Amino acid sequence: MAAPQSFNPTVSHNPMASIQQPIVFFDGECVMCNGFVDLLLKVDPVGTILIAPLQGQTAKQYLPPLPIDRKAWSIYYHDRGHLYDQSDAFIQICKRLGGVWSVFRMVGWIPRPIRDRIYRLIARNRYRLFGRRATCRMPSALEQKRFLP
Repeated sequence: MAAPQSFNPTVSHNPMASIQQPIVFFDGECVMCNGFVDLLLKVDPVGTILIAPLQGQTAKQYLPPLPIDRKAWSIYYHDRGHLYDQSDAFIQICKRLGGVWSVFRMVGWIPRPIRDRIYRLIARNRYRLFGRRATCRMPSALEQKRFLP
């Protein structure tokens, strides 16, 4: 994606369409991705950002069809009507978190083709480098309000 896309749910009567909070879509079976979600839960304790696995119903409703090859999957971030992927998603999440996380916005100074190439290299090898869970993460009772199906 060259620029953020407008985020338009395909079904206007969908109850998810009323969600106004930002959403991070992540690979629920990826150990590295789950580590990022754990970090996100710690640095955003008030629950500003909601979380949804790419394997879930929310992702099926809101995201474009995912590639069959999971190595081609990306993190997605929806905020204020825009959908970001790859390195842009990471930059926008850091921007939303603010504080010390704003420093990571400097990654945006690197031309997108270069930073996305680095992102894709890590994404293609994430299962081999960090491992893969047999099933998606199950949120704890305290985390459940943050997770979308």
